[in-house]
Amino acid sequence: SELRAQLPAYFMSKTKISLTPEIDVDAILEKMKQKYAREHITDIDGVKIDFADSWAHLRKSNTEPIIRVYSEAPTMEAANALGQQVIDIVYSMIKQD
Repeated sequence: SELRAQLPAYFMSKTKISLTPEIDVDAILEKMKQKYAREHITDIDGVKIDFADSWAHLRKSNTEPIIRVYSEAPTMEAANALGQQVIDIVYSMIKQD
């Protein structure tokens, strides 16, 4: 407990994006990498975008037609807002295709 108290508090939000069969998930994830190319990107399992004090991770499901969106930030409100921002960007990319 004492060690934990010394670390900053972070909050995680978990959401998902529902997809239709014609959506190319890999293309969407590639576009997200390009959009956030100035940030630190990890693409081992989906696309994780590291910001200065938060991160977002997009990961396609192998069992459902969805993209899972995880985000973490110093407050729950910020984590939820980051997750929603990512979802909004993905939906705008889907509309453009």
